[in-house]
Amino acid sequence: MHLSLELFVESPEKSLDFYRRVLGFEVQSSPGTEYTMLKNGDAVIAINSRSVLSTDHPLRIDTGQRAGLGVEIVLKVADVEGAYRAAKESGWTVSDFALQPWGLRDFRLIDPDGYYVRVTSRHMS
Repeated sequence: MHLSLELFVESPEKSLDFYRRVLGFEVQSSPGTEYTMLKNGDAVIAINSRSVLSTDHPLRIDTGQRAGLGVEIVLKVADVEGAYRAAKESGWTVSDFALQPWGLRDFRLIDPDGYYVRVTSRHMS
């Protein structure tokens, strides 16, 4: 089983910039201006314009409302220090780098639409 996320966003351009520049994703396919599939290793995130959702769609939110409440996007990387440096160098606001009580190191950030992202080290054996 593989998991891919589809994020419905206010501005696809801002989201594409964030996921590419801050987190190192690359465009896998872009069949149109309102939908782009991004990939980084096995992680796949599709960026969709919120404007394509019908007014009664359960994922539709009003402009200014925070998307993704109750969801944490966890990205497991081999080089969490490198990912942290790249995110900091991008100029995006990121949390401090932390060693968690459960033994993994991570940092956290919030994407342009308010989606909460945690970047963590892979589980060490």
